Amino acid sequence: MSDMLLSAVAQGIIWSLMGLGIFVSFRVLREADLTAEASFTLGAVSGAQALAFGLDPALSVLISFLAGAAAGAITGILATKLKINVLISGIITMTSLYSINLAILGKANLSLNSFTTFREALAPLGLARNLDTVIIGALICAIIIVGLVLFFKTEMGQALIATGDNVQVARALGIRTDEMKMLGLMLANGLVAMSGNLVAQDNGYADIGMGVGTVVLGLAAVILGEVLIRNVSLPMRLVAIIIGAIVYRLLLMLVLQLHFNANDFKLFSGIILALCLAIPMIGKKRNSPDALNLGGE
Repeated sequence: MSDMLLSAVAQGIIWSLMGLGIFVSFRVLREADLTAEASFTLGAVSGAQALAFGLDPALSVLISFLAGAAAGAITGILATKLKINVLISGIITMTSLYSINLAILGKANLSLNSFTTFREALAPLGLARNLDTVIIGALICAIIIVGLVLFFKTEMGQALIATGDNVQVARALGIRTDEMKMLGLMLANGLVAMSGNLVAQDNGYADIGMGVGTVVLGLAAVILGEVLIRNVSLPMRLVAIIIGAIVYRLLLMLVLQLHFNANDFKLFSGIILALCLAIPMIGKKRNSPDALNLGGE
């Protein structure tokens, strides 16, 4: 049981980068960007090829970030220059990236067992399985969270937040909102691609279909974190996403323990997300003075 708990924690940490990326687009920029589903795969396949060329696993993560940022830039160009709705722009990019991802990978599935991944690099330390993933994932997440907190304190970061809050007001203040949208989409998809790289390294393979349904996983991490930890500062809000991702993986582990079919994971992912989205609204209705009074008064 302890091994399964450690596995859930490890998976939650590396998937939480997906949540951090979704947080930037969904909460900060307030845009529904479906590019993330293909960016996740792009991060995995670009990282896998970087490892195949003998590059350091840390460098492969950076390459994945840049590849994901490029995907976000494409969606940004469609949305800001061609004035296509962000949701539709994301769908266009996501669809187009399937062919690009397949071209990068060269085939539907590529094993990483013969390459130097993070797990192989930490093998001399003799760490338990999944503990190596926890260490690497926690270190990268800590770096990303510190970087995001510092970035959002800068003038550019504040401009990005203002753009997400109110585009008209931000534009009236002289903020180049199109550039901020582009930046937000690039940052979000870069983080998502990093998650794809780490998941591929942990699984030991990159697969062309591994990004299917990942947007739901990222949203679940964000929403669960917000439900569990409320009214906190930005640093703690970002940490809450990691906690949400871990709790989400623990819930899926519970599903597995109840002897449900593993093929039902996507179904339960949707149910968990729907419940988490409904909880705040249910709470508001219960606390509303207009709520139905059954006390007889």
